[in-house]
Amino acid sequence: MTKSLDPIQFIDGETGALCEEQVYGAAWIRWLYGTWPGRLISALVALPPFSRVYGWLQDRPRSRQKIAPFIEQFHIQMDDFLPEEGASEDVPYSNFNAFFTRRLAEGARPFAQGDDFPAPCDARYFAYETLNDQVSVPVKGALFLASALIGDNEWTAHFEDGPGFIARLCPVDYHRYHYPDDGAVLASWRIPGALHSVNPWALAERGDIFMINERQVTVLETARFGKLAYVEVGATCVGKIVQTHFGESFSRGEEKGMFLFGGSTVIVIGEKGRWQIDPAMVKRTREGRETYLKMGAKLGAAK
Repeated sequence: MTKSLDPIQFIDGETGALCEEQVYGAAWIRWLYGTWPGRLISALVALPPFSRVYGWLQDRPRSRQKIAPFIEQFHIQMDDFLPEEGASEDVPYSNFNAFFTRRLAEGARPFAQGDDFPAPCDARYFAYETLNDQVSVPVKGALFLASALIGDNEWTAHFEDGPGFIARLCPVDYHRYHYPDDGAVLASWRIPGALHSVNPWALAERGDIFMINERQVTVLETARFGKLAYVEVGATCVGKIVQTHFGESFSRGEEKGMFLFGGSTVIVIGEKGRWQIDPAMVKRTREGRETYLKMGAKLGAAK
């Protein structure tokens, strides 16, 4: 189990290795959620204006100076990514947000096919055979209420006792998220809220973060996996949750949207009996370990 301010460890889904997360802004998060002065002002920092101003700063040309040190510190494999559209080789990104929302190169993230359920984003995953109001997220103090997360009683009933996962994106990750299958959008709505950090250190100190942070909820009808509740959760310093796909229909692997600067979360809940999570991921979740997957990797399969 993750305890307050302990090192954050996860399992690499490709190699099976136990890894320790390098936390961007670690000192700031530790102070904000691990000290009494920080906790006093955390509610102010979580207000949307703070994150929007911070996001605006990442759009300024001067923020480009942060890109090279960031790539070096977090060992980002830039061969996987494309430069900003219209940019030169000498200056591939005009500002930090342009780098942060970088696009993938062709073939960098092969998508699982057929009845395999692909990961919708690069992230650290907690996975559940049943994701409902009785689930205990394996972070000390964290709460999860599926009904409160979705915020619509009409749709909540469709996902009662269904499989699901919580995908936590860190600032170092590819920050676009994708559709896991062919299908159509049935409904979509935004739930206003705060913008607390979704880092496990913050979750350990403030257990209701998933329930009170800003969220975008989309109900999907997919060809192989039935209905899915696809929820994007905002977080501190996420300037905006941006939907880049428009229209009712979508294809497997097609981009759905992106987060501007900051860590963030995608939560997906399915219908009972339509698909199942990889048992190894479920086992790790019970042990309190996230599994790191790249977008497109198999995380489950249709039943």
